[in-house]
Amino acid sequence: MAGQSYNVLFLCTGNSARSIIAEAILNRIGKGAFRAYSAGSQPKGQVNPGARALLESLGYETAGLRSKSWDEFAKAGAPKFDFVFTVCDNAAAEACPVWPGQPMTAHWGIADPAEAKGSPAEVSMAFKEAYRLLNQRIGIFTALPLRSLDRLTLKGKLRDIGEMEGATKTSEHS
Repeated sequence: MAGQSYNVLFLCTGNSARSIIAEAILNRIGKGAFRAYSAGSQPKGQVNPGARALLESLGYETAGLRSKSWDEFAKAGAPKFDFVFTVCDNAAAEACPVWPGQPMTAHWGIADPAEAKGSPAEVSMAFKEAYRLLNQRIGIFTALPLRSLDRLTLKGKLRDIGEMEGATKTSEHS
């Protein structure tokens, strides 16, 4: 299947920081091979200003990023997902909609930078750390030989990525 593009959905409860950052990263480094989306079970309705500021400082286009409900992707005509990743522990524990086509799922939980307390510099560092962890995981994910891995092996590799440095907890979310 030369030229196949994979659709990936990043889920987080509020869809304002981690899932938005992950969407932006994958759309940049996976351009052509992946198309990323993000959503939340209880979206905040706006992108967190810290996430937006970080992405803009790194040269990302942020105009199209928005906080949205996962219901948007459970409707007829929505993209069919190949992969669905939860990036917060709350979303991993929630009952997700049924995604058509049985996408591969994994939990890649990391600390929520939107919950960071302290000085503006400390809060900024929390967003940079979330970006670093997500960028590392997504880089490894995009380097996987997806077409040559069987489903069980791929599931194990996706789980291993979620258990890398900075993982908030292990989840058997499937």
